[in-house]
Amino acid sequence: MNLATALADLPADAPLCVAFSGGGDSMALLHALAAMRPAKLRALHVNHGLQQASDDWARRCETFCHGLGIPLTVVRVVVDMIGGQGPEAAARDARYTAFAANLGEGEILLLAHHRDDQVETVLLKLLRGAGPAGLAGIRPSRPLGHGRLLRPLLKVPRAQLRSYLDHHGLTPVEDPSNTDHAMARSYLRAEILPRLAGHWPQAAQSIVHAAHATAAAADFIEGHWRQAWKTLDRDGALDAAGWLALHEALRVPLLEAWLHGRGLRAPTTAQRLQLEAQIAHAAADRVPCVGWRGTDVHVWRGALHAVRRHPPLPAHWESPWNGDTLTVPGGATLQASAGADLPELTVRLRLGGERIRPVGEAHTRELRDLFQRDAVPPWRRQRLPLLFLGAELVAVPGLWWSDQALPWIQSVHVAHVND
Repeated sequence: MNLATALADLPADAPLCVAFSGGGDSMALLHALAAMRPAKLRALHVNHGLQQASDDWARRCETFCHGLGIPLTVVRVVVDMIGGQGPEAAARDARYTAFAANLGEGEILLLAHHRDDQVETVLLKLLRGAGPAGLAGIRPSRPLGHGRLLRPLLKVPRAQLRSYLDHHGLTPVEDPSNTDHAMARSYLRAEILPRLAGHWPQAAQSIVHAAHATAAAADFIEGHWRQAWKTLDRDGALDAAGWLALHEALRVPLLEAWLHGRGLRAPTTAQRLQLEAQIAHAAADRVPCVGWRGTDVHVWRGALHAVRRHPPLPAHWESPWNGDTLTVPGGATLQASAGADLPELTVRLRLGGERIRPVGEAHTRELRDLFQRDAVPPWRRQRLPLLFLGAELVAVPGLWWSDQALPWIQSVHVAHVND
């Protein structure tokens, strides 16, 4: 398929936005569209700030777009280089976040991924042990922000785009990371794929065909695990026994989607198997927890509960509190309504043995008993802010309070982050 044919089927009246890096692929895409249908067309450049020449690339993109008469938006992002993902994945996350945030209502974002990108992606996924969803490769479209992402060039070989650039005398930006063999994709492109093509001339087309077939299988599987998810959902948690009983083909992608929906990472195969073993063999009175990078999954009361992992709590932490916003170790935030008349309170974390007499009850109760009675998850208990008046516990905001707290407790607001 050539470039013109690939672009002929784009929606006729939809506003289009080209993700324009300044590289050859996106340059060919933008140039061709500017010649075909300049109305309702703009470009978006994401400046990652990872190269010394990043600002110069942005200026070159501005010059190119000005010459075409196409408006360009430049967005600078901060790439999280300490999150443990690696530079390529971190840059990608930052880039797609910027895409979503800058896409207008009903606008279509066009990316210049082509057939060779698809081949590289499928091979990289295979080498990383991906399942059907990964081996399906790059998908041609999906919702994004207020609009939609579309990749119209997935059937166009890289060589056709290079021929287009040469024919029109276009000089793209050259990102040195594209020739850095320390990068997995660059190494695969330079060293492995030419050897495959030398021995199997139809390798690229065969890999693309396999990806298409796998995508159909992955879509079929997804329909089933999404239906299973509806039956296993327990107010955001997952029925543990029901999840474990699923076929592995459904169990794995369901878990990953559930975690990703909470902004959490999916486990490795070994970590998932450990979680499955805990569900199958842990004693009924235990609360197993399996954790990995930044994520903890607890098995409690027959359900899986996923939370972001918090750093260890400081020993014997406490703070005076007058109603101003207070961030409590463990993720809670306290704040009182403006003008609230609070006594001199101290905020502490649980040490054990605390007691309170909740309003309407005849006797004082240990927090331990109240936690069990009211089904407060064990991983939250040590992180709840406790309000003391002198030496007496008078409130656990949002849960219980004593008669002494009645005059002001309704003005106290607590937010729990990542529970």
